[in-house]
Amino acid sequence: MVALIQTLAVAECLSFHRAARMLSTSQSSVSQRIRALEEDLGVVLFDRNTRGVRLTEAGRHFVDQISDALGIIDFAIITAGMQARGEEGNLRIGVHALTPGCFLDRLFEHFHTEHPCIRLDIAECTAREAQIMLRESRLDLAFMACTHEIHDLSSRVIWRDRLMVALSAGHPLAALSEVGWRQLAQETFLIRYSGTGPQVLDLILLRSAGKWPTPAIRRVDVGRSALLSMIAAGHGVSLFAEEGAAFNMANVVFLPVHDEPDAIAFSAVWLPGNRDPAIVKLLALAMETNRHSTQG
Repeated sequence: MVALIQTLAVAECLSFHRAARMLSTSQSSVSQRIRALEEDLGVVLFDRNTRGVRLTEAGRHFVDQISDALGIIDFAIITAGMQARGEEGNLRIGVHALTPGCFLDRLFEHFHTEHPCIRLDIAECTAREAQIMLRESRLDLAFMACTHEIHDLSSRVIWRDRLMVALSAGHPLAALSEVGWRQLAQETFLIRYSGTGPQVLDLILLRSAGKWPTPAIRRVDVGRSALLSMIAAGHGVSLFAEEGAAFNMANVVFLPVHDEPDAIAFSAVWLPGNRDPAIVKLLALAMETNRHSTQG
């Protein structure tokens, strides 16, 4: 590598003496290294005469190639350092849902602004799917509803949100300011297979256990928008976090569930052995975003 750098210096200065001064070394060292390099390559890189030094045709081609190669090496060193500091690379993230203006949408937009060289690859999945993908190293980080204490995964609660029930505007309960679990016991709940659907199902079963008959539950293989359309048409009700109530949907009313004991927790979950600095940066920004949201 030293011989290559010295070759580039001589090619730039067209002088062994000036190249040696630029590199803070002796002229004899530069001359000897380049002579040894020429012998290894089997070509003459420089014509040497009393008037100075000039590149041969072979030398010109060689200098162009090593200049490009060293540029690539410099770039690789720089980018490797950026990746080690979490300033460049990819983060594969699993989410329960992603809608315009929601907490995760704001978080990812802010993160992209602060770290434009880190690409976020987002996949929507259930909590169970995300855990499997984390263990298989197909995800770096996942955001899931509820608090997670999983023996082989690390987790941290990032934010909390109030539980809301979504009903059609024509539903008898829609005129109320809030509802309780007992009032919902006779309803048909529409539960998605994807997203937070499995956790919504668990919550309904937990709240009804030993208190009143389990409500009718209809599993639906639809997206969030289609689910809201079904609710608007009066096919049933469903549960959302309060930030989901901000999603503008005609003929759908969101009411808080007043006897839900706690706000719903949303957690970040990752593999303990994954020490990617970009994960640390995203988690720190998530906590900061939540603090600002709470203060606001």
